[in-house]
Amino acid sequence: MKDTLKVGLGSTRRIMIDKPRTVDFLGEQLRVYATPELVRDFEVACREFLLDFCDAGEDSVGTGINITHGGATLLGMAVDLTLTVAAVEGRKVSFELVARDGAEEISRGEHGRFVIQVDKLRAKVAAKAALTVSPALQPAA
Repeated sequence: MKDTLKVGLGSTRRIMIDKPRTVDFLGEQLRVYATPELVRDFEVACREFLLDFCDAGEDSVGTGINITHGGATLLGMAVDLTLTVAAVEGRKVSFELVARDGAEEISRGEHGRFVIQVDKLRAKVAAKAALTVSPALQPAA
């Protein structure tokens, strides 16, 4: 991991709330941003931000997320996801998160990620798969 990753760095990503990101329990005309999709969007934004600070062969995995989701964002609205590096402890990176639509703040929270060596994690997961997955479900070599 590059040593240029510092506390206080961050980015904002604008996303459009499309139909797959919504739930319809208020009716088709009032589809709103689903919390699981908000979580996924925060995770993707943080991972993609960290990729700029990863060395060749590195990536990151999520280690936890804690958010509020207090605003209903309608289908078709834009949401700005802002992430800020709150801490860097070796390969562990913590983010502060805020999401706003055009009307209000809809979410706030924290997300943790860990920068990993892809080859090491691949070997670890493959070893686990060899022990736990039926032969019919294992990927072809």
